[in-house]
Amino acid sequence: MSSGKDIVIIGGGIIGCTTAYYLATHPRFAGSSTSITLVEASKHGVAQGASGKAGGLVAKWAYPKEIVNVSFTEHVRLANEHGGAERWGWRYVNCGSWEGRGEPFEESDAGGEGGRKRKSLEKTLGLDADAVSTDTGHPNDLNWIKPSLTDSYSPMASSGATAQVHPYLFTTNMLELAKEKGVNYVQGKVSSINIDKSGGAHVTGITYTPSGSAISEPTTINATHVILAAGAWSPSLLPTLPIGSTRAHSITITPEPGTTIAPYVLFTEIALPASVAPHGPRTASPEIYARPTNEVYCCGPGDDAPLPATVDDVRPDPGACESIREHVASISTELR
Repeated sequence: MSSGKDIVIIGGGIIGCTTAYYLATHPRFAGSSTSITLVEASKHGVAQGASGKAGGLVAKWAYPKEIVNVSFTEHVRLANEHGGAERWGWRYVNCGSWEGRGEPFEESDAGGEGGRKRKSLEKTLGLDADAVSTDTGHPNDLNWIKPSLTDSYSPMASSGATAQVHPYLFTTNMLELAKEKGVNYVQGKVSSINIDKSGGAHVTGITYTPSGSAISEPTTINATHVILAAGAWSPSLLPTLPIGSTRAHSITITPEPGTTIAPYVLFTEIALPASVAPHGPRTASPEIYARPTNEVYCCGPGDDAPLPATVDDVRPDPGACESIREHVASISTELR
């Protein structure tokens, strides 16, 4: 990296924040006059979308393999170097496919699937069929699922092949580490990537409207390089990008004090009782991620809700969230 570059990163999700970190910690950045600026549209800070509200699964069996072969080892390195276990909940976990039956419970009289068609998030596409064992039953230490409700449990990978992070904590810590190395952080919605088309098109900067301040006039940041990492919002700045969007719903559950939740990630297939699904689908497949703070993250299917102007304008479907809660509660007294 030679001196004199001005790099602007658009988007404060996991891609934008880790890109800022890797640029700022690169040996050729130290001592150079290169500047790095990250611009995030949300007035609440970075990681407000999927990068803060995902499950945080880190798996050797994920996809695409070309990225996994680099990323898993790198997650291990980052956690060791920066105290990831304390800062962003890094740990190895058990991961399995659970099939069984839900049971009725007294306070369940609501919940619905919302008005939109649900779609799979396809989290297990990278898993080799040969890696799934169908010979094992309910693990003895899986203490927050009723064994009596289990029809089958299959580990999805060998020990040491699956880990997790808390995605919001990981992303925000990556930004903090990048800022410690000199990265500038700006809050504002980018309206354009500025290009000089004379003598061959080249980037000259970006224009954005600041958020979270009294200044609301469009402002320009000069740049020799622009990295677009705005996720589903990227096509608003570069319409030719083939990027779509899916809205996924999730909830977090904090069990009663003193309850110990074993470190498992489960991909479930639940046969629902009539009291939980009186009018909707009779099966559900929530993903359940136990986190080291005893918080449990639960995710349902996605839908094709329209993409709003910014991540701050995303609105959840309360019925979809309630469905996830009821589906999980039907198989776990501890999470109920």
